[in-house]
Amino acid sequence: MCGLEMHPDKTQIVYCKDGSRKEKYPSTKFDFLGYTFRPHVVKNRKRNSLFVSFTPAVSLKALKSMRENTRRMNFRNRTELSLQDISRLYNPVLRGWIAYYGRFYPSAMYPVFRHFNRTLVAWAMRKYKRLKGHKVRASLFLENVAETQPHLFVHWQNGTLGAFA
Repeated sequence: MCGLEMHPDKTQIVYCKDGSRKEKYPSTKFDFLGYTFRPHVVKNRKRNSLFVSFTPAVSLKALKSMRENTRRMNFRNRTELSLQDISRLYNPVLRGWIAYYGRFYPSAMYPVFRHFNRTLVAWAMRKYKRLKGHKVRASLFLENVAETQPHLFVHWQNGTLGAFA
C-alpha cells in the first residue's frame, strides 16, 4: 500500500480509564502536543458532583520547559529592570501559556506560576538592599504589590498568585 509503519517505541495502546471504565491496565495516560491525557477528578457544575473523566492537562515535560524558559530569561539577576519592565517583557509569554495550556485544567499551571513568583522574590532580594537575604520580607513585599496592582502580571489577575516564598 503506502509503506507506512508504526514506530514500536512511539506508538502505544492506552486504556482511557474514567468513571465508566474502571478496569486495570498498565498504560492509562499519554502525552500529545504538550498535554497529558489521563484520568482526572472533575466537577459536574449542573449536578454539583465530582466524577472521574479522561481529560487533558499540561504535561510534566511542558511544565519543565516553561520553568526552563523562565530560568533562561534570567530575571532574578536583571536588577536594572523594574517590576513594570519584567511585566511588559514576560506577560505575553504568560498569556500564551495560560491560553494554550490553561484551557482544560488551569490549576495544573500552578507550578509554573509558583516558580515565576519565586523568581520575582529572588529578583527583589537582589534589587532592594533592605530585602537582601530576607526571603520572607521579599515575599511580603511582592504580595503587597500583587494586592495593590493585580493587573501587573497576568497570573495575578486570575487569582493564581501561588506561593511567593
